[in-house]
Parts: sequence; structure tokens; C-alpha cells
Amino acid sequence: MKAGAAFSADWLALREPFDAAARAASAPLLQALRARAPASGPWRVMDLGCGTGANLRWLAPRLGGAQQWLVIDHDESLLARWDHQPGFAPADAGRLRWQGAGFSAEVLRRQTDLARGFAALPWAAAHLVTASALLDLVGEAWLRALVAHASGARATLFFALSVDGRHVWSPRDPHDAAVDTLFAAHQRRDKGLGPALGAQAVPMLARLLRERGYRVRLARSDWRVAAPHDPDGALQRALIEGLARAAQEQDPAQAPLVRGWRERRLAQVARGRLRVGHLDLLAWPAR
Repeated sequence: MKAGAAFSADWLALREPFDAAARAASAPLLQALRARAPASGPWRVMDLGCGTGANLRWLAPRLGGAQQWLVIDHDESLLARWDHQPGFAPADAGRLRWQGAGFSAEVLRRQTDLARGFAALPWAAAHLVTASALLDLVGEAWLRALVAHASGARATLFFALSVDGRHVWSPRDPHDAAVDTLFAAHQRRDKGLGPALGAQAVPMLARLLRERGYRVRLARSDWRVAAPHDPDGALQRALIEGLARAAQEQDPAQAPLVRGWRERRLAQVARGRLRVGHLDLLAWPAR
């Protein structure tokens, strides 16, 4: 994952089914990605900020065929959880293997701080550089370095589930906009990879890649947080608590407003609905 940004395994497990449901909307990007398959040999994939492996679990069966993954995170405890994922088996040289109908993925884990170990990654070997829920946490300098390394290797990029700043609540609350503004400002703090770009990350990456001659396609992959997908309201409550905590940290003077908003939102979880805007980006070098 990222230096300076810690994510618990429980949070990653809570969000994974919502991520998977949201990514179904970007199926056209997946079709275009499969058309970029290497002419011979396996897919060679680098997964940045891999966490406990949700991106691989979603993408590997859909890529199909033989695959070699280098999965990278700074959190050793999250990487250790890969040993206990259903279906993953030990292979040679400390690797893991995960296979199913139509695909076989060989997985090598690497603990790396993406703030300092970025340049040393094996960019030239990668056909595909991917990540999930990463871009909005990075700064401009990091993003420019990503583009330089990936374009130098002529690698394809597939970045999923980057937030775009949209929170659409139902029913509405008079202080939704105020809390969103405070939260957005908090999200632009430095997460260890430079002052975070937040909702501006995907537009900036798209522009930088086009300047390098890449073809870029975007698709929405919004979370829809409501029953029946969130029957006990666990994700909705976690999001309300997270938004409120960040908003109060951003401007303690607004704590009474934020506390009132939090209390009303928690009281409405059983009938509340939330749409959280995300974008997926696929880019490949023009031939």
C-alpha cells in the first residue's frame, strides 16, 4: 500500500464486495484491456498498493490465461494475509499460485515503500501496471513519476476505483455539502506520497498520459451503498464515521455542525442510500 496511509484488513474486507459490484460497470474497459494481451507468454502484471489482494482476485480471472504478478505494498502484515487466502497455494521461490477456470496466476509479493522504492521496481518487465483505490492518495510528483516509468516501459495502465469527489445521499441533509467540503480538503493532505490530489488525480493522469501519446479511456465505477447490498448498514456507518472524523480534523471549529450531521446520518442508516463516485482508467501506448 502507501507510506503514511494505513488501512486495516477489516476495512479492506468490508469494501471488497462493493468494489467488485462497482467494477462491473466498467466492463468495456476490461474488454479493451484483454485486447492488449501479450502476443506470447504470460501477462506480467505489477499491482501497486495491493493490500490483501482484492485487485488481483477481481482481475486475474477476467484477464485469463497464464499470468505473473508482482504485488507490492508497504504493509508486511497485509502481505502476510495472502498465505491464508482461499485457493492460494505455495509455489517455488516463495511464490504463491492461484488458478481457476481459464487462468493461472503466479504471485510474488514484495514489501516496498512506494514513496522511496518506486524507481527500483521492474518497470521494463511489466506488460500491465495496475492498482485499486490508490490514485486519489498520491501527489503530483508521484503521478508524474508513474507516467515517466510506465511510458518508458510502454506498459498498459489500469487503475480502478479512484474517488472523484461525488457523494450523493438520500435522504439529503442540509449539511451534506459542508461535510463533503471539509472531507475533500482533508483528503488532499499528504498521505506519504506528496500532497494528495484527491478527485483531481484521474483527470491529471489522463492528461499526462495523453501528452505521452497514450490512448485513455475512462468509466465510472460508483459504489451504491444501501440494502440489500449493505443489509446491516456496516459500510454506510463506516463511511459516515470516517467522513465525520476527517471533517472535524480538518476544521475543529465546525465540530458541532459535523456531530449533528453524523448523528442524523447514523439514525437514517436503515433507510439511507449513498452513491460514492469512482472512476476507472485504462490507458495504453499508441502503436
